[in-house]
Amino acid sequence: MRQAMLLPALLLSAVSLLPVESKSRVDPKGPAPEGRCAVCGMFVANFPDWAASITFKDGTMAWFDGPKDLFTFMSDLTRYDARHKASDLVDIRVKDYYGLKATDGRKAFFVLGSDVLGPMGRDLVPFASEAGARDFLKDHRGHRLLTFLEVTPELLKQME
Repeated sequence: MRQAMLLPALLLSAVSLLPVESKSRVDPKGPAPEGRCAVCGMFVANFPDWAASITFKDGTMAWFDGPKDLFTFMSDLTRYDARHKASDLVDIRVKDYYGLKATDGRKAFFVLGSDVLGPMGRDLVPFASEAGARDFLKDHRGHRLLTFLEVTPELLKQME
């Protein structure tokens, strides 16, 4: 059991060490209207304020209706996308809750547990700055402030 939990944690750690290409391949227009979340299948364009994405070396993208599904995808990449490996990831984007601008997911801060729900219920609320995350944590009764590497498969399971 411990080994099964170690692999996703190692994957998330490896992703954080990957170089970020200076030229982002993120689609600035966002997901296509018919684009579905790579984890749950919801239409991502219906939730633009929560949209998150991963871009791979080959230019393909995976879209998500929120950070929780993005992390779920990354913690079990072979289940959701057998064509790619962690080393194929070149960009991870989440939407800053206050600024509504895409920001580097590896540098973002996430608030766990608050009175704000995402498209699928409880989610990790993303912020480009630690100050914004701390303000939100106080204002919306958040439980904990997390960095990218602190989001674990165990934590995601607790959010179900």
